[in-house]
Amino acid sequence: MKRKRTWKIAGINFDHFHMGDLLRYAHEHPNVELVGISDEQPARMEEAVRKFRLPRERVFQDYRQCLEQTKPDVVILCPAAARHGEWVKKVAPYGVHLMVEKPFAASLKEADAMIRAMPADRTLMINWPLQWVASHQKGYALVSDGAIGEVLNVWHFGGNRGPLWHGADKDEKTAAQVAAEKPNSWFYKKAHGGGSLLDYLGYGTTLSTWYQGGRRPLEVTAVTDAPPGLEVDEHSIVVARYAHGLSKFETRWGTFSDPWILQPQPKCGFIIAGTEGTLSTYDYDDFITVQTRRHPKPRKISVAPLKAPFQNPVQYLLHCLDRGVPLEGPVSLRISRIGQEIVDAAVRSAASKRTVKLAP
Repeated sequence: MKRKRTWKIAGINFDHFHMGDLLRYAHEHPNVELVGISDEQPARMEEAVRKFRLPRERVFQDYRQCLEQTKPDVVILCPAAARHGEWVKKVAPYGVHLMVEKPFAASLKEADAMIRAMPADRTLMINWPLQWVASHQKGYALVSDGAIGEVLNVWHFGGNRGPLWHGADKDEKTAAQVAAEKPNSWFYKKAHGGGSLLDYLGYGTTLSTWYQGGRRPLEVTAVTDAPPGLEVDEHSIVVARYAHGLSKFETRWGTFSDPWILQPQPKCGFIIAGTEGTLSTYDYDDFITVQTRRHPKPRKISVAPLKAPFQNPVQYLLHCLDRGVPLEGPVSLRISRIGQEIVDAAVRSAASKRTVKLAP
């Protein structure tokens, strides 16, 4: 039996707290060596150094030194949303495969620049954590099998109490810590791609595109709130009109509770309607609920825990690289780009207070 290669992985830029989750997946993978981490603010790396027992010679403040000295095969990037293009352009020339934490980018133009920056023989993956939720994968399997016919509508509600309530591995912070961080956090700065729309809308639009077989809408209409004292939104509602029907995506910072601990109302997740039935798949549930013409009464279908290589993004990326096969689903560029196209239209719609038509 051929022995699998060991993949050298580095984590660069700790703007997004999801870096902690992604480094843990790398640390726990049997075929990964975590060779380095880098951030311009050393204090942000201390938690990772402690948790993963990283020697100091693998910790860098300069990303170039990190890349040149550790020579990784794969780099995980977690910059602020508006800096994804900048960081891909910085790191791509080093000939590494890249995993960029969601969202894809702050604009479609930036997303396309990221795609162009990658060498032809290297993979760019946009990680959407909801792809690794068992209920959503089960929902996609049922949709693909034709259980509810052709998909006509998707409703998504996504969010949490707010991005500053959680550290690495979802470690909870106090209200005092949140209040202290808010004035300086990139999540609340418009120029850095802050706001609930850019943070969460891509989940709904990208997974909806997955559920709808890659179909694009004709036009998008978006409305955002304007919280006093803030320059970014904390709540958005977006309607996309397709040739086959309407879909709605709602983002919310400030849900009553965090869905991975206790589902708020409305529940975070997806409802999908098709020509032959409906299904609901909520974040982190161990079941989905299905209605069909043959069985109109809603029935729960249990969801089994995910198996390798579909348990987390690091596992899946290395599986595809080991076998030389393309990425599929929301993390693929084909689906992620359409999701970004909808987000881009929503941003323009919210700013202009008008419906935005997508190019043919």
